Amino acid sequence: MTENQAVQQKSVRRNRFAAAACVAAALITVGVVGAQSAAADGAAHNAGRPAAVTAPGLGSGDLVQSEDFKRGLNPVGATVALTGRQALSACSGEETMRDLTKDKATAYASVTWTFDTEGMLTESAASAPTGTTADTWEKQLVSLVQDCQDEPAGHWYYGAAHTLTVAGGTARWYPAYNGDGTATGGVAVLRSGTRVGIVELTGRPTDAPAQLEGVVTAALNRLHS
Repeated sequence: MTENQAVQQKSVRRNRFAAAACVAAALITVGVVGAQSAAADGAAHNAGRPAAVTAPGLGSGDLVQSEDFKRGLNPVGATVALTGRQALSACSGEETMRDLTKDKATAYASVTWTFDTEGMLTESAASAPTGTTADTWEKQLVSLVQDCQDEPAGHWYYGAAHTLTVAGGTARWYPAYNGDGTATGGVAVLRSGTRVGIVELTGRPTDAPAQLEGVVTAALNRLHS
């Protein structure tokens, strides 16, 4: 990759991160969360939990649920899909879980949550055919996130990694900061058995790392295989 291409790629990532809050606000304003057919590409609801969409070994019940949000995170909509085509994170540009896994996962699941105030949460998970494959995908996700730890002054970035371990697996979570140093959500790479995932809270200013850690803990417990 040339230096110019690398700069362009990072620009796309930063633009995606900056736009997340605007997108979420727009969804809330019009009162719609991109409804699609559950049988085709996903399902949307304006309240409660995601639709009970399932897939062999991985389904919407393995993703963050409405009751998992605490400390002022009040969900108003959830869009679920099983295609693996949701963008992974603000740092991934347009890369999806299906891209990262090269279409080798046994199942995919993703959700986008919007709140009654600015911000959104996205989660994407995949089930690997073997533990070795899951190891590879986890390392790729960690590398992807770490690529946005070192950014030019004035741009948003991910902070230092924190490790979280529960009975269901492990996670590496990273707080996110705006260019002025304001904390604004964060991202986490999840691993539970042969399942891997990434969850990100964007566009929501917060100075409470416990808020992000609580969501990550809930996501990891849900992903437990």
